[in-house]
Amino acid sequence: MKCRFTGLTDPGLIRTVNQDYYYIDPKGRFFIVADGMGGHAGGQEASQLATEVIQARLERQWLESVPSERLLEQALYDANQAILEDQKNHPERADMGTTAVVVIFRKGQPWLAHVGDSRLYRWRQLKLEQMTDDHTWVARAMKAGDLTPEQARTHPWRHVLSQCLGRQDLKSVDVESMEIQSGDFLLLCTDGLTEELSDTAIASHLQSNGDGEEISANLIAAAKEKGGRDNITVILVKIDAI
Repeated sequence: MKCRFTGLTDPGLIRTVNQDYYYIDPKGRFFIVADGMGGHAGGQEASQLATEVIQARLERQWLESVPSERLLEQALYDANQAILEDQKNHPERADMGTTAVVVIFRKGQPWLAHVGDSRLYRWRQLKLEQMTDDHTWVARAMKAGDLTPEQARTHPWRHVLSQCLGRQDLKSVDVESMEIQSGDFLLLCTDGLTEELSDTAIASHLQSNGDGEEISANLIAAAKEKGGRDNITVILVKIDAI
C-alpha cells in the first residue's frame, strides 16, 4: 500500500496549553491522535504518555504473530494502565485521562481502535463517513432516541465522556477492521475540530484540490475562524494505491 500523510496540531484561540498529542509512524504503518483532559499538566501528560505507550507496543510487536486486533487492544490497555500508575505516583494528576484514536496498516489489512470522542473519518467519492462512535453521554442519548443530532451539538453534556483512558473501569475498547480503496482519505482528529466544524464543512475541505498539508492547515484555520475554543489536531492520510 502506498499513502501520503501529514499531521498538524494547534492550541486554538482560547486554551493557553495544548493537551492534544499525536504520532505518525515515519513508515506510514500507524497513526495515533490523543486528546488529554484533567488540568494543564494532567492533560498534557496523559495524552503524551498514552501515545508513547501505544507507539512502543506497536513497534515492539509489529513483526510478531500476535493478531492485529489483540495487538491494538493490548496497546490501549497498556496506555490505560500507564496513566493509572502515573495518577498513583502523582496525586496532583489524579483526574487526568485522554481519548485515543489509532489506525494501523498491518499484514495487508487496515484496523482502527479508539476510546473517547476523538474521531476517524473516511472520505470516499465525495462522501464523508464517521468510522468511530463517540463514547459520550450525548452519543448514547442519540442512539436511544432521546436527542436529535441538532440537540446533541449544543447539549451542555456533549463533552461528558462515557469512556476514556485513565480509568479503573475501562472494560473494553473499540477495535475493528476497515476496508479502504485507492483515493480514500482518512482523517483522524480531536473534538477541537468537530466541535467547530460540521461534517458538511469538513467534507467541503476534503473535496478541494489541495494537498494533504494544505487541507489540514485549512481545516484548522476554519475551526479557529469558528471560535477555536479547544485544541485542534488532525492527521490526514491519502491512500494512493492498494
